[in-house]
Amino acid sequence: MRTTTMSDSDMRKDAKIFIAGHQGLVGSAIFRRLEDLGYTNLLVKTRQELDLTRQDDTDNFLNSEKPDLVVLAAAKVGGIHANNTYPAEFIRDNLAIQTNVIHSAYLAGVKRLLFLGSSCIYPKLASQPISEEALLTGPLEPTNEPYALAKIAGLSMCSSYNRQYGTRYFAAMPTNLYGPNDNFDLQNSHVLPALIRRFHDARVNGDSEVIVWGTGAPRREFLFVDDMAAACVFLMEQTDAAMDQLMAETAGRGFVNVGCGEDVSIRELAETVAQVVGFTGELVFDTSKPDGTPRKLLDVSQLKKMGWEPKVPLKEGIEKTYRWFLSEFNG
Repeated sequence: MRTTTMSDSDMRKDAKIFIAGHQGLVGSAIFRRLEDLGYTNLLVKTRQELDLTRQDDTDNFLNSEKPDLVVLAAAKVGGIHANNTYPAEFIRDNLAIQTNVIHSAYLAGVKRLLFLGSSCIYPKLASQPISEEALLTGPLEPTNEPYALAKIAGLSMCSSYNRQYGTRYFAAMPTNLYGPNDNFDLQNSHVLPALIRRFHDARVNGDSEVIVWGTGAPRREFLFVDDMAAACVFLMEQTDAAMDQLMAETAGRGFVNVGCGEDVSIRELAETVAQVVGFTGELVFDTSKPDGTPRKLLDVSQLKKMGWEPKVPLKEGIEKTYRWFLSEFNG
């Protein structure tokens, strides 16, 4: 399909855009992207200023501000260890945030909303690459099921509001993301930032080996967060007519995969990170730790058909991320 973007017609650079979660990995990248493109009316609040898990506060804020568009990037996120350790918090906080923001946006008259989902919504053993149609066709990966169920509920909520109230609430389903403003905590972060931190510490400490969780066999797809932000803005700038056409062509699905269409094994990833960081010791794989889903590669043909593709190769993205890490954590 050929799409027409809002920038071709009615997307104003002074449109009021509320970015929920602007200090996180994805939200901060979307904020940077919009600023770089000349958007001048970006609305943000810190977690201390606005607690999105509180319904009344969220409702009052959006009703007062009445933004033209909402980007829902706020979420509680983490890696396998965090999801295993805090399952109640992952389902509770994410359900609360997205329910409050989506419903309050509707009450405030917001017609356009972009919801940030996750590729973990798909079944653990889904056929590869995973198309959008794979949703709800099999059991989820147990280690992050609470988080995945919350995100699936968010998708359903967006499509339900579209069907009942005529809104245009759309969702982007990203693959594994990484980049500036990521979480580099060794226990609770995702695999790529955790590897950067682990190899960096090992190099600085002169360690002879680095332990990597799992067998190293699972394959994962990784997308640099600035590419994700570009894809999100691309979707935000679609005209109403283009979004309606997309919804019609996909039976009202209301979400699209965002990725690069290529994956690597965890072993290959670890070797690349070690090379970028400059660690020359041995890699030891701890097979007592969980591997998670065997493979998770997204089918990104729908977004490619619309006219968007990523630009940052994996190694280049890791190099950019490591430079940011050094600037933030090493002065």
